[in-house]
Amino acid sequence: MHSIKLVSEELTPSKVVCVGRNYTAHIAELNNETPDQMVLFNKPNSAITNTLFAAHNGDTLHYETELSFVVKDKKFAGVGLGLDLTKRTVQSKLKNKGLPWERAKAFDGSVILTDFVALTDAMKHFTFELKINNEVIQRGDTHFMLHNPDSILQEISEFMSLEDGDVIMTGTPSGVGEVTAKSIFAVALYANDQCLLEHQWQVSKN
Repeated sequence: MHSIKLVSEELTPSKVVCVGRNYTAHIAELNNETPDQMVLFNKPNSAITNTLFAAHNGDTLHYETELSFVVKDKKFAGVGLGLDLTKRTVQSKLKNKGLPWERAKAFDGSVILTDFVALTDAMKHFTFELKINNEVIQRGDTHFMLHNPDSILQEISEFMSLEDGDVIMTGTPSGVGEVTAKSIFAVALYANDQCLLEHQWQVSKN
């Protein structure tokens, strides 16, 4: 079982709950319809990895940078960033047939996470960015989410039990694209314009 780090504590998520289509610009770039209700899907613990790959079983992967929260005592206890890795070609075929997304979203190694910073009441507004090879590619801002973090937690909790260590990924802004070998992915997270964390991964050869 894969674990995550919240400050000095090790937690083991039973699952990662992901929000899809939570930024208007990202909905537009993939030519999707704006959903009538929150789009949610799960990734199992086996999806968590510490290594960023460009492909999985021959399928090219796309990155989606997301503001992420870890749950403890049914509440958000920590905040970090993650990459929701997607087999975009596979996903498109599944969507066209009206089939579930698990083959494109829940495979082993489909989510990579930073460590998590302890959440405080003063942290109200979050922004984040992804740089690939020192070029800013994605910028996210909670002000531009269709569903804010509190409403996401509330809606998920209405129908699903959240265990200590479970992670919620809140959706990606525009700028998604293909993971390319040997690239350097660097993420930074800010709360109220103060930098909370920075992290980077180098894409490994499969």
